[in-house]
Amino acid sequence: MALIEFDNYKTQLMTYKTPLEEIRASLDLEGKQQRIIEMERQMEEPTFWDDPEKSAKIMKDLNSLKSAVGRYNSLKTQYEDIETLIEMGREEDDEELAAEAGEALETFAQDIENMRTSLLLSGEYDANNATVALSAGTGGTEAMDFNEMLYRMYTRWCEKHGFTVKLLDYQEGDEAGIKGVTFSVIGENAYGLLKSEAGVHRLVRISPFNAQGKRQTSFCSCDVMPELDNNIEIEIDPSDLKIDTYRSSGAGGQHINKTSSAVRITHIPTGIVCACQEERSQFQNKDKAMAMLKAKLYMLQQQAHAEKLSDIRGDVKEIAWGSQIRNYVLQPYTMVKDVRTGEETGNAQAVLDGDIDQFISAYLKWVQLGKPDRRVADND
Repeated sequence: MALIEFDNYKTQLMTYKTPLEEIRASLDLEGKQQRIIEMERQMEEPTFWDDPEKSAKIMKDLNSLKSAVGRYNSLKTQYEDIETLIEMGREEDDEELAAEAGEALETFAQDIENMRTSLLLSGEYDANNATVALSAGTGGTEAMDFNEMLYRMYTRWCEKHGFTVKLLDYQEGDEAGIKGVTFSVIGENAYGLLKSEAGVHRLVRISPFNAQGKRQTSFCSCDVMPELDNNIEIEIDPSDLKIDTYRSSGAGGQHINKTSSAVRITHIPTGIVCACQEERSQFQNKDKAMAMLKAKLYMLQQQAHAEKLSDIRGDVKEIAWGSQIRNYVLQPYTMVKDVRTGEETGNAQAVLDGDIDQFISAYLKWVQLGKPDRRVADND
């Protein structure tokens, strides 16, 4: 019986030979290895650290190159190890080895897909850290509860992928959930992967906050910005800013201060709001909020191809019906469907537990294909 399993595993493994070769070609492995050698030689020069900013950039680029080469080498090793395991198992007709080979093949398949997804990241800021802001929209307490569900979904996804999450701002809901939350996602390609999540998200379920037990629809928005270098220059007229201070607060009473150290900055022309309460110093929170605002304005400027900041009017949409990018349906059936790409799954709970890779991958492929028109019918 185990022999049949090993034959099936061998057939499955062979299907990944071509994708592995395609990954090698897409990476330009030889070119990256040569670049690593050149950069390491640069580091050996006595004057390397004379320009700290330039040195830091070289180090960052070097680490990125080594990471890409290392991931490919790891995939190649996995392939060879599974191949050896299958051959050993066939000789011994061992059911335990068959189970081990099956698990290893499943992990390898996921790692291959993750690597192929990362190769779709070619944007200027895709490799950067990301700042994510979630805001409850139409739906009252139900929307705030949904906002907390999304926050959990993204933090779980970050944990699974080895990203570090740093809470920047947190506003509790009036009765339950979260009104708004802003957090940093730190790690290579954080922005490139999470940019697919920017937009309005819609939840349909029987609300636990509805006494009549009726099905209710609620909305939340997700805004994703890359963390930009400090040398990015954006001119902001101080008269265009509304700056408010308030007391810090957090989930479960965390980060509570008796002084008004938290800062919220509103850019009046565009309506963009950025807030930070992570630091105990009001000045530090203001600096971080300003950095987020500059990043958002810069990205809007890039997207609009505007020559002057005054030309920007933002891309703010109402957090309500008709503007959603993804639907999460929990009753009367379960389904999560992306309106843009058509990607869907019936395992809504897995998605809310952080399994969003299929949506991220579908979005990146959709963008690569030039964003074809997919007006997905929605009868809910």
